[in-house]
Amino acid sequence: MPNNFLDIRTHGFVRMAVVVPRVLVGDPHENVKHHLDVLEPAYRAGSYYALCPELSLTGYTCADLFHSQALLEGTVEALAGLLEATASWEMGFSIGMPLQIDHAVFNVVVTCVQGRILSVVPKTYLPQYREFYEARYFARAAEAQSDTVTLCGQTVPFGPDILIRTDDTRVVIYPTICEDDWVPVPPSARAALAGATILANSSASNAVIGKAKYREDLILASSGRNEAAHLYAAAGFGESTMDTVWDGHAFITERGYMLARTERFRTDGTYVTADIDVEALVRERGVQGSFRQNAMDYKDAWRSVTWPAEPKDTPQLSTEHHTFHRHITSHPFVPMNPDERDERCHEVFMIQSSGLATKLLSLPEDTRKVIIGVSGGQDSTHALNVAVHTMDLLDLPRSHVVAMTMPGFGTTNRTYDNACALIRAVGATFHEIDIKPAVRQFFADIEHSEDMKNLVYENTQAWTRKLEEMATAAKVKGIVLGTGDLSELALGWCTMFGDHASHYGINAGIPKTLISYLITWTAEVVFKEEKEVHDVLMDILDTPISPELLPPKEGEIAQKTEEKIGPYELHDFYTYYLVRFGFTPSRIARMCLHAFDGKYDLATIKSWLRVYITRFFQNQFKRNCLPEGPKVGLTCISPRGDWRMPSDASPAVWLKDLDNVPDEV
Repeated sequence: MPNNFLDIRTHGFVRMAVVVPRVLVGDPHENVKHHLDVLEPAYRAGSYYALCPELSLTGYTCADLFHSQALLEGTVEALAGLLEATASWEMGFSIGMPLQIDHAVFNVVVTCVQGRILSVVPKTYLPQYREFYEARYFARAAEAQSDTVTLCGQTVPFGPDILIRTDDTRVVIYPTICEDDWVPVPPSARAALAGATILANSSASNAVIGKAKYREDLILASSGRNEAAHLYAAAGFGESTMDTVWDGHAFITERGYMLARTERFRTDGTYVTADIDVEALVRERGVQGSFRQNAMDYKDAWRSVTWPAEPKDTPQLSTEHHTFHRHITSHPFVPMNPDERDERCHEVFMIQSSGLATKLLSLPEDTRKVIIGVSGGQDSTHALNVAVHTMDLLDLPRSHVVAMTMPGFGTTNRTYDNACALIRAVGATFHEIDIKPAVRQFFADIEHSEDMKNLVYENTQAWTRKLEEMATAAKVKGIVLGTGDLSELALGWCTMFGDHASHYGINAGIPKTLISYLITWTAEVVFKEEKEVHDVLMDILDTPISPELLPPKEGEIAQKTEEKIGPYELHDFYTYYLVRFGFTPSRIARMCLHAFDGKYDLATIKSWLRVYITRFFQNQFKRNCLPEGPKVGLTCISPRGDWRMPSDASPAVWLKDLDNVPDEV
């Protein structure tokens, strides 16, 4: 594989294509031209492999013509011409055709690359219901007597048990045909368990109402269940429409997500490409132990053929892989579609509320109270919203939420006023403690000058606030609700046993980039009838993020978190791909460069990634003793959840990999 930073293939991506050529039924020679019309641009776009529809070399709707000697021989001749025309290409492809062997005609998909035929796979399951009559024309795979076939002068493996292995061990291709993926136990699932990562279904599948969505649901589920990419290409314009119509529905899925799809009902040939993250596929399979266990139960005998490792990286393709043919979102925790985002916010909010409700119900009735420090910042605001809604769920008075405002040396009028206004607006019990006298007493006890604005100055305020919360909880008989979020915990941006500590860390699974959307959703949905609450929440969203531990400058926030540790949107991106997938820093940097599309240059991405890695390793000791808190997403750093690591592990390997990233490209 190539080895330069910009080339996406360096980082474990491989470009795949699905093509839908226009078809002239019964004319394989003309169909070669139609195939080249879509295969060639897919190749020029840098595709490694392209999938064609079922029986695309002849057309699916030939019916009894499939037993015509002229058609069968003409199809083989047409295939030979296609092999010759594509012999110089590095891209391989699978094409559908009828093939006579063992005194029968089989519906097969032939996979070719660089003029070679790698495999011929016959259809395993033949539909013989409603508009389908395939058993009239074809034999099923189980009826074959041979396991090789001589085709276009080449002797190649024949059968449904062939995996195509490439020089990249992560890329293992397995083609199937239409109905084979519609049965309860599809051959592609067994192939995935045997190591196939690229499942390719060459299909015809006519168009009827609702069928397109069903096809997509079927293949999406397969790609998710099998931790694989699943390609699908169906017959398009030119097929006979005597009784059925063909829509040219083709798409590419990966791990349950749609990457690309063609426009249906086109009257010309079409194709789409997408970059498959094969690194993510193999990593997910490695983490998911049940996948391996399932594979042990299905130790089928598989044959393998090898993709020729003869790179022909022609000049016109030299930069094709410097850009991605896939969307990589800059905010992986936040759906960009407003409806999906609202659904995500609702689910997260209810997971948190249900978790806290269960926690409270486990306590004696007279101790079902929540104590929470409210600063006027986003994290404590969201935690207060959850606590208030939880009381509503349990039919408990909102006064059971004891909300404390504890102004310190860095508190500004804006955050203080917002905190007070929100507490009163939601109906929580208001409690204020000025922590400055207690902090000054601590300074005196340890002989620290208040003029020294160092870590002692900042952390003592955090510890004092937590001590006041714990003492209040003991007095009123309740639990302290932690407000720190996932992003802060990943960076260690919290004071050990200060804001780090609580009886229940309600926000521990929420990334910073999602918090603002949660507050907006809560204002517009949960508190839509409470205008005073809504208005305060909107002003809080406009306030800069700050721990407010240093004195204000001219009444404004002086300590802005992102100026010190970097943009949270970058750090959340790093967390998602480092913790969720275990990717290397250089790969994360390359993906980040594409995702943010010019917002940050490579030097900035690299600089803050170094900060992130260093802080992530240095602060594991804080995560090793986290309080309990609900897991809400697939990325969790609780030692009782998804993330366990020693607190004294070295980041040297990760930083060394980051050193391989250039400062600019």
